[in-house]
Amino acid sequence: MTIFSRYVFKQAAGAVLLILLSLSGVVWIAIALRQLNVVTSQGQNAWTLMAMTTLALPNLMAVIAPFALLIACLHTLSRLNGDSELIVMTAAGGTVWNVARPLIFLAVLVAIGLSYVNHVAQPWSLQKLREYLVQMRTDLLTQVIQPGRFNSPEEGLTFHIRERALNGELLGLLMNDVRDPKQSQTYLAENGIIVREGKTAYLIMTHGHITRRSGPTEPAQIIVFDKYAIDLARMETKAAEDNDLKPRERFYSQLVHPEPESLSFRNEPGKYRAELHERLSNPLYPFAFVLIALAAAGQAQSTRQNRTQRLVIGFALAAGCRLAGLAVSNLVAITPKAVPVLYGIPILISLISLVMMITASQPTAARWIGRTLGPMTDALKAPFVRLLTRTPRLAGP
Repeated sequence: MTIFSRYVFKQAAGAVLLILLSLSGVVWIAIALRQLNVVTSQGQNAWTLMAMTTLALPNLMAVIAPFALLIACLHTLSRLNGDSELIVMTAAGGTVWNVARPLIFLAVLVAIGLSYVNHVAQPWSLQKLREYLVQMRTDLLTQVIQPGRFNSPEEGLTFHIRERALNGELLGLLMNDVRDPKQSQTYLAENGIIVREGKTAYLIMTHGHITRRSGPTEPAQIIVFDKYAIDLARMETKAAEDNDLKPRERFYSQLVHPEPESLSFRNEPGKYRAELHERLSNPLYPFAFVLIALAAAGQAQSTRQNRTQRLVIGFALAAGCRLAGLAVSNLVAITPKAVPVLYGIPILISLISLVMMITASQPTAARWIGRTLGPMTDALKAPFVRLLTRTPRLAGP
């Protein structure tokens, strides 16, 4: 790597880290403010809040990182133009590829990081976040909910206990769940206790009944039970899918080879297909964004207004490309025919940007094409030239 390439790489890499940390910090603050009720109303400490908000960051890094690279490349190229460094480089005989090499190498590093986040960091963090949510709901019932008070940890869900025994047993338990508008459920039990099994916690209720109503005009159904278990991770009736991970929470091997008994895979296999191809196509966007930045601002420019317009157009094109990719990802969940389109969007944008780069440097490109294809063209033209220049013979008697 030349001195100029190292200089460009250092400028762009520093900008990527600064922008990535800034965007991640803004997102982290937004998530923390939204989850502040974990401390204020659900009795958790500040460490739990920090852990939960931090574990949610890798899920957003797959979208943030390519845009951080795009902004860093546009900023670096604009700065090189503003300081007339690209003009000096072009005057010295350099081409846009002198700037492209370090930026493409940086795109390779970002793509490797995205692959790691998609296949390792994101599923691990979401699984840990799932465990925190189970622990939080468990602590809510065993520690936070006060006897004699109606507590609503979330909208549509209300708890009430008459008394809490010294061994942690809940006496006189009432739970009303109206989060699903199609079905409201009310649980009444004489006793309740929290039982942990592996990474999951259950609320075991004894000697009670359930009142269910499918609609405001439907008659109520009353179910009497001696013992009933509720998964605290979902706050609904324990079923076979209690420990079933969502597609985004699965590692690559779990996504490609889901469990045969997985109800979520049998009910919605399209989401597994969409998640898999989204992870595989996502590392293509850093290359597309770098080429877009080079096509928009990689040439030496002397007019400030033209530079601003090019930067805005480049960012808008990259944002539209990524939004189209997210839209097609949802379409892949419906039909597998959309899978090639998911990969085709960043590849097509890359090719278009590459053509624009070559077109913008036509003199250099023309000389290169002439040196490369000139001998081949002459060899192909020679038979036709001889045929056209040959003197025709007149037919004799």
